[in-house]
Amino acid sequence: MRETFHNRPIYSLSEITQSIKSMVAKTYNHAYYIKAEILKLNYYPHSGHCFPELVEKENGKIKSQLRAIIWSQDFQVINERFRSITNEPLKENINILCLATIEFNVQHGVALFIQDIEPIYTLGEIEKNKRETIAKLKAENIFTLNKQQYFPLIPKRIAIISVETSKGYSDFMITLQQNCWNYKFNCTLFPSILQGDKAIISIAHQIEEITKRRQDFDCIVIVRGGGGDVGMSCYDDYSLTKKIATAPLPIISGIGHSTNETITDMVAYANKITPTEVAYFLIQRFHDFSIQLDEIQSIIVKKTLDTLKDQAYYFEQIESVLLHCIDKWSTKREQELEKCSDNLKIYLTQLFEKEKTRLEQAGKMVSLLHPENVLKRGYSITLFNGKSITDASSISEDAILTTKFYKGEIKSKVEK
Repeated sequence: MRETFHNRPIYSLSEITQSIKSMVAKTYNHAYYIKAEILKLNYYPHSGHCFPELVEKENGKIKSQLRAIIWSQDFQVINERFRSITNEPLKENINILCLATIEFNVQHGVALFIQDIEPIYTLGEIEKNKRETIAKLKAENIFTLNKQQYFPLIPKRIAIISVETSKGYSDFMITLQQNCWNYKFNCTLFPSILQGDKAIISIAHQIEEITKRRQDFDCIVIVRGGGGDVGMSCYDDYSLTKKIATAPLPIISGIGHSTNETITDMVAYANKITPTEVAYFLIQRFHDFSIQLDEIQSIIVKKTLDTLKDQAYYFEQIESVLLHCIDKWSTKREQELEKCSDNLKIYLTQLFEKEKTRLEQAGKMVSLLHPENVLKRGYSITLFNGKSITDASSISEDAILTTKFYKGEIKSKVEK
């Protein structure tokens, strides 16, 4: 007889779990394709088993969550196949399409027992998210914004976002520092995580830090070693690519191989296949400017020499013309002086003759006006005390006057 309580039967836990197991087995009696995101991988190397936590999100929030199980023998096969197609192992924060049975385990409860994972679906999800992000950036008119940043002729001050221990960073620095022209670069490392969801926050943070010191740098480079498409998915994230597109300095990306073009590569000022290629790009900018300087120097030297040669010829011509003009001027001046001298002689002769005639005429006039000549013409001169009289009223009565004639004189007494 079954034990009861308040007239209701009592069941043991094992009976309930066995009943649930039987019901689940009857209801879910074959494998299903299920799409979900791996929130936690929970892989245990010592046993080889994997217990992923699968979620479905809506607007960034978890809508549904269920535990899954991949036994060690299945995990090894699934993971190797996934790696061979995506170039990356199974990892957290990726969308998957799995083939799984739904089972109820009396010890672990309901779980998905994954038999296979389709890597092509994961790649497709990555591509779908990528297209959506590109469309969003273009709709906001920021997709090509970083490409419009001014890039200096000599990018000497470099802000580097990378990991100091990464091979990509090492390759970049060695190439930059050992360039055959010995160009010097001032490099500042801003350490960052370069893979996974944490890379999104870390790289964005370092871009913000560099932005605070934008006056100290000419450009930003993001360098890391290559990876599979899944490993590069963080570089397609909207928030990170927006941060790169709107950065106040030009950004050069060197984060993957030729098959890994990410949205980060698309929105950056320039993208190169590898960190080494980024270094070559910066060195070439230096070298291009150096070549321009050499060309300008050659042009200046040539122009200067040509100008000096032309000026020397010009001065020779001027000297020749001046000497000719001076000779011509001297001859002309000499002729003019001789002419002036002749004219002066003629003028002085004429002047002397004219003055001589005038003096002779003046002499004749003086002679005619001489008192003696005047007296000859019948005139007389009356004197009082030796002076000629011009006013009779000035003479007093009884004054003795002398009257001179051409020949002789008489004295008279004034009576009134």
